[in-house]
Amino acid sequence: MPAPASLRIRRGTEADLPHVHALIVELAIYERAPDEVTNTLDDMRRDGFGPQPIFGFFVAETPEQGILGIALFYTAYSTWKGRMLYLEDLVVTEAARGTGIGKKLFDAVVAEARRTGAHRLKWQVLEWNEPAIGFYKRIGANLDPEWHNGNMTAEQLHAYTCDAAVEAAVAR
Repeated sequence: MPAPASLRIRRGTEADLPHVHALIVELAIYERAPDEVTNTLDDMRRDGFGPQPIFGFFVAETPEQGILGIALFYTAYSTWKGRMLYLEDLVVTEAARGTGIGKKLFDAVVAEARRTGAHRLKWQVLEWNEPAIGFYKRIGANLDPEWHNGNMTAEQLHAYTCDAAVEAAVAR
């Protein structure tokens, strides 16, 4: 089934955030982690539209159905390559998956990477998400099995013991 003829890809706005947050929750449910979303609309307003925005996003929408998908990204930096764009999440509503909307959103992120002079585009995909893996393979992307993803939760960050002098220097 092709994408609706009336589909439009555009930059996200602050008014879109309730729909964006709902899609993030839908993604968490799909990824079997429904209780992991702690981000709030207020957090997203501050972080995306405050004095120092740290993320951007594109939406896919139709006049009839509203927002059907999002691609949320931010600028990152590689010590080897320089500026890069990181695609945090690409989400299409369950009913609209398989219509080409995800490809159009991905194209928007690639265009943004080109526009901003990024030397690399990165993202992650869960090892069991076969539809997404298939999509990335079809577009010729590299899925690197050699790298492990590291992260620390908020609880781990707070429990971690920093060198006191280093932490004091950063606090200045």
